[in-house]
Amino acid sequence: MRLPVFPLSVVLFPGTPLPLHIFEPRYRQMLADCLAGDRRFGITPTGSAGEAPDPGTVGCTAEVRVNQELPDGRSNIVVLGGDRFVVADLLDEPVPYHVAMVQAFDDEPGTLPDEDRAARLREEFTRYAVLVRGLSDADPEKPDLPDEVLPLSFHVAAGIEVEAPIKQRFLAERSTARRVEALLVVLPALSSAVERALVIHRRAHTNGRGRAHPSLPTA
Repeated sequence: MRLPVFPLSVVLFPGTPLPLHIFEPRYRQMLADCLAGDRRFGITPTGSAGEAPDPGTVGCTAEVRVNQELPDGRSNIVVLGGDRFVVADLLDEPVPYHVAMVQAFDDEPGTLPDEDRAARLREEFTRYAVLVRGLSDADPEKPDLPDEVLPLSFHVAAGIEVEAPIKQRFLAERSTARRVEALLVVLPALSSAVERALVIHRRAHTNGRGRAHPSLPTA
């Protein structure tokens, strides 16, 4: 499959949305070409020798769902993750952006985890998501999670705050069970870190002495 590719420092997962700001002229052209076609391009990490992805790089197809064109030619878009793919080869085409031949793939059959591990993943991510909302002083609210474990694993991988190379490994993993187990290793540590940050955050609101800071309103 021929696909325009957009190397980025963020990782897109199947079934998850991602907002992007398009400002470089070459990617404005890519967006215009995609909108005139099937509205799809691929998001990949940058390659080892430059921006273009290396053959063998794993990426994710992005379908443009929202396009807000700004007066100066820039655009704010929202894409939805589609199929994962492996870059087979870069193509030499008369366009200013990268184009590659890619091969789509999915998780290997027979790699679903036990239901109790999927339930544990839901519990751990719900705990993490509620804690993160607390850092923004938002009301506690459980996340809306997919029913099936494969999209659940992608949703969780997209929703945690970890470095892009770690997310890239979650994207490239072809065993659902191994992805779930890796997420179950990472999530408790992330939740503990957010809990510590939340203690400091709440202490700041009480001026460090258990009383509301003078600049904060009181009920």
